[in-house]
Amino acid sequence: MISNFIPSKYDVHVDPSRCRLCQRCVENCTYDVFRKEEDRIFTFSSNCVVCHRCISFCPADAISINRRIVNYREHPFWNEESREDIYNQANTGKIILGGMGNAKKYPILFDRLVLDACQITNPSIDPLREPMETRTYLGKKPKSLKVEEKDGDISLKTRLAPNLLLETPIMIAHMSYGAVSLNTQLSFAKAASRLGTYMGSGEGGLHSSLYEYKDNIIVQVASGRFGVTPSYLNKCAAIEIKAGQGAKPGIGGHLPGEKVNEDVSKTRMIPVGTDAISPAPHHDIYSIEDLAQLVRALKEATNWEKPVFVKIAAVHNAPAIAAGIARADADGVVVDGFRGGTGAAPKVLRDNVGIPIEAAIASIDKKLREQGIRNEISLIASGGIRNSADVTKAIALGADAVYIGTAALIAMGCRVCGKCYTGLCPWGIATQRDDLVHRLDPIIGAQQVYNLINAWTHELQELMGAAGINSIESLRGNRDRLRGYMLDENLLEVLDVKTIGA
Repeated sequence: MISNFIPSKYDVHVDPSRCRLCQRCVENCTYDVFRKEEDRIFTFSSNCVVCHRCISFCPADAISINRRIVNYREHPFWNEESREDIYNQANTGKIILGGMGNAKKYPILFDRLVLDACQITNPSIDPLREPMETRTYLGKKPKSLKVEEKDGDISLKTRLAPNLLLETPIMIAHMSYGAVSLNTQLSFAKAASRLGTYMGSGEGGLHSSLYEYKDNIIVQVASGRFGVTPSYLNKCAAIEIKAGQGAKPGIGGHLPGEKVNEDVSKTRMIPVGTDAISPAPHHDIYSIEDLAQLVRALKEATNWEKPVFVKIAAVHNAPAIAAGIARADADGVVVDGFRGGTGAAPKVLRDNVGIPIEAAIASIDKKLREQGIRNEISLIASGGIRNSADVTKAIALGADAVYIGTAALIAMGCRVCGKCYTGLCPWGIATQRDDLVHRLDPIIGAQQVYNLINAWTHELQELMGAAGINSIESLRGNRDRLRGYMLDENLLEVLDVKTIGA
């Protein structure tokens, strides 16, 4: 028998003087941490993923979870994580999986950027008493407008490309049905509809329960083509081609068969219980010309009435790729940074491949401006947006709008335990188990997501006002309102941002 050399990470303790033996901890824990024997609750701490479900539902506040400190022999090179990864793989012989985004302690560039406020010569703006425009449009913009006058009436001659109207520049990222529960998607759809923004369907097709929210949904076409039909393409506001993902650049997707129940099977159009595997490449896309052909095919299938976006992972050549996408008839490019979340990815890829979203946005925006095609395409930033300040800085670096994923999940109770791929999510978010899905009420979930984005939008207005800006269009690409702190000259050049004091 192979031994497990990895010690428990946490100590789960039930205070017997407080415990009422109600067994709510036993009922709520999906990882079998608790077991009742006679007149006592026993714990198996090695199973704990710190989802806090037990603590949240204990009526007596009898449960505590503490980080268990097990000191390894100190070594400057072989740290705790590297040794435990080796123990894990020596025991299993398998790839280590991880959920959520990059977990390495890389510097967060957003935290090294500060907004430059206005005071007297350029006065600040009071968002409580003066109008602040958070509305924006996503899609191609014309280089110029032509009008004609006839019988005293003026009409527009320029044909405008279809655009999406956003009341707030914050959208909800793509999370597929199967990876997350239907109640999760319903929560997003209801919130997006109320906010006047959009949610992504992910690559798992579109469940019939979401049809009524189609005007606020962006559907996705990935390499697996799950659920893609003419009907699917026309039950949305826009289409997104997924070419890459920030959490796992260069590889495809994998939904375990355990999550493919009858409902997911019908929506994805695959057999029940089979793994849903998306290949790494689209097998009909090997050049920008191939991509342009797919973009036009999708537009033809929707009577040229819907914008088509292309999602790529943030990598070193993202600016050149984005310029090609702009010339491939696409209406927007989504760039996903290396802190973007996912249900499951090889840990080695999640933590070591890709580049930060801050550098990708700035370099893409700069490349498109240099080539005179910035208005040819919208730029949407995704992957690692934690708060309203990140939203503001992303737009100032050049984004038209942002996607939030993990933040929206946290708003509904997610504890970022990173075990989404197990299908045991105790909060009913990343699971298909009937007994767990119902733990998330889509009405309550929608309200929480609505509250989050609404609060961020108000804070965005406050930050814009402090910077002397009263519209998103004036904030976009306005690097004069940013300053870099503790960033070297090379990074400042990539970001195209001045240092503090300049």
